[in-house]
Amino acid sequence: MSTTDHFPILGIQEFQPTQQPVHGLQYLDVQGEQHIDRPHKHDFFMLLLFEEGSGTHTIDFEEYAVEGSQLHLLLPGQVHRWSLGENTRAYQLMISRPVFETFSSSLELSFVLYQKHPVISLAPDTFHKLRYEFLAVRDELNAKPADWTIIKLRSQIIAQLASHEVEAKHELLSVYRAAPALLKYQHLVDTYFREQKTVAFYAEKLHISANYLNILCRKHLQVSAMYLIQNRITLEAKRLLRASDMSIKEIAFELGFSDLAYFSNFFKGQTGSSPRLFRRQL
Repeated sequence: MSTTDHFPILGIQEFQPTQQPVHGLQYLDVQGEQHIDRPHKHDFFMLLLFEEGSGTHTIDFEEYAVEGSQLHLLLPGQVHRWSLGENTRAYQLMISRPVFETFSSSLELSFVLYQKHPVISLAPDTFHKLRYEFLAVRDELNAKPADWTIIKLRSQIIAQLASHEVEAKHELLSVYRAAPALLKYQHLVDTYFREQKTVAFYAEKLHISANYLNILCRKHLQVSAMYLIQNRITLEAKRLLRASDMSIKEIAFELGFSDLAYFSNFFKGQTGSSPRLFRRQL
């Protein structure tokens, strides 16, 4: 665990230790009532295909109702918990970051959309295609010996089907194609938000003016450039308050605030709640 990582992190090998974690890909059946009460994160990609289900799945503090014919995608670093009903039947595929990155270069735009829309309601045809591929991966993993080339190719098909589905449903994709600097800006904010909190820093990295970056954000995203920085800081603060044992003062320093009172005022201004109150809320 790095010095800046304070969440409970589950590795892929903890789910199916009898499988071969060196290959970085595993499958699980998810059936019946299940509860994860304490938020945690994974160091791998998780695709969860619900055939039937009820309850809730909370991803980065957004609560989603679980239903049949849904695909849930969790990216490394996202915090989640769930409370699944007894009628749940789902198929879970876990893919390590190194394996996923071997076929994810064409999905970069989709990742941004997934972060904002991690739960996708599927058309019947798409659901059945995905279910077929999930079960084919399961069967191949159980074969002796497993053919890892086939498994990875089927996983790539799953990722591509998911990508097509989410891109078809959200107009945000056209925004990033029209203004690719905004996609780069979001990636830069993800990388530097702890240390760099000025629009000018990111604009310089993008080789544009701060004023032009702000114009792009307001035109295409209907928010200011500063909003995206503050929103990312707030998300990380929420993650640390709920899913770590760090003190509020330690969290403030972790996020680049030299003064606890300044951090508390910032957080309350963003959420309407003090850090202490937010931590106590269920």
